[in-house]
Amino acid sequence: MKQLIVLMGILPILLIFLLQYTLDQRNNDNISRFQECVYQAKEQAKQKGCFTQEIKEEMIEKIEGYFDIEEEDMVIMLEEIPQYRTSTFDQRELIYYKVSVPIDQIMAGNRFFGIADEENRAMYTIESWTASELIRE
Repeated sequence: MKQLIVLMGILPILLIFLLQYTLDQRNNDNISRFQECVYQAKEQAKQKGCFTQEIKEEMIEKIEGYFDIEEEDMVIMLEEIPQYRTSTFDQRELIYYKVSVPIDQIMAGNRFFGIADEENRAMYTIESWTASELIRE
């Protein structure tokens, strides 16, 4: 009987490890998809010299589909003024972008450990610069 009582106490803790592994796999898959969306938009922006409205809308549409979130939940800062490539490297030819999405569940069984749902969230951010490939005509 003593062993059964100990098993009933330990079993929920062991199940949380299994659930955490599954949650990590899901979060990693979502992050990979997010990185792919931003990378594709960045490559298009390099060709155009900036993030055009079409590139921005296409990226937002893909992210909304993958994460099941609205545009208001995202933080998006994109260079919308065309930058031109020069013959030598210059800071003025860089295109800035920053895109963040919320990740709602980081830890499985958070309430079991006394962590509130509000604290079990984070923003995943991709922020960088890329060189423009648009040539001034």
